[in-house]
Amino acid sequence: MGKATFTYEESGYFLRIKLHGDIDHHSAVAVRSGIDTLLYRIRPRRLYLDLSGVDFMDSSGLGLIMGRYALIKEIGGDMVVTEPSAGVERVIRLAGLERMVRIERKKVADTSIAAMQDKPRAKRTRKEVLK
Repeated sequence: MGKATFTYEESGYFLRIKLHGDIDHHSAVAVRSGIDTLLYRIRPRRLYLDLSGVDFMDSSGLGLIMGRYALIKEIGGDMVVTEPSAGVERVIRLAGLERMVRIERKKVADTSIAAMQDKPRAKRTRKEVLK
């Protein structure tokens, strides 16, 4: 697997971390350590974990997300996972992490809103629903 790296941007009470590469057992250790150092130093109110640069993630990636979630809660903040690829989002949802961590996908949300506005909604009667 490839090496994982991250970049970050801090703005007021927010910290945005963008992960790049594949997150597996070997790469998660260094990334986890670097992120934890930033969280303790900056103490943000919200952590945005941008996964748009991650193509592969195994259970170590889930552990990375869960551990950062626990740490941000410990210091009084919350966390949002943004822009996961379809495969990464599937792993997150299969593990049930979407119940703890909010997932935001701007591209999907914009597309679905536009699609709903273009198509008129079909009217359904109570009988049709019960069939």
